[in-house]
Amino acid sequence: MDNKLEFAQRLRDAMQAAGLEPRPGVLVNLFNTHYWGRSVSFQAVSRWLRGEAIPEQDKLMVLAGVLNVQPEVLRFGEGVRQSIEQRKQRWEEGAGYLERETFDVFLQLPAAQRKIIREVILTFAKANAADKK
Repeated sequence: MDNKLEFAQRLRDAMQAAGLEPRPGVLVNLFNTHYWGRSVSFQAVSRWLRGEAIPEQDKLMVLAGVLNVQPEVLRFGEGVRQSIEQRKQRWEEGAGYLERETFDVFLQLPAAQRKIIREVILTFAKANAADKK
C-alpha cells in the first residue's frame, strides 16, 4: 500500500478514536484552532484524508497533539513505535554501567579519535564473527 494511503487511514482512525467524524470540515476547524502558523485549507486537509498528501512535520506534530497519538505512530504506524521501543529496551538491558561510562567518554573525544575507535571496534566485531563461523 502507498505511504500516503496508509497515513490517510491512520489519520481517519485517529480521528475516530478521538470521537471525531473523519471529514475534512471537522479536521480543518480543529487543526486551524491549534496551529500557530498559516491556516491550512479545506483542500489540503481533504488531500490528507484521501491519501494524496502527507502534511509537513510541523503540521503532523499538531495533528498528533490534537488527536492524542504519538507523532511517529501517526506518520509511520505502530510498527515503528514498537521497533523504537525494542531498540531502547535492548540498549537499557544490554548496556551496564561500564558500557555507559565508556560510551560517555567516547562521545567526549574529538571526531578523529572517535573514528579510529570505531574502526577498531568494527575490526574486533568482524574478527569475532569470523571466529564463530
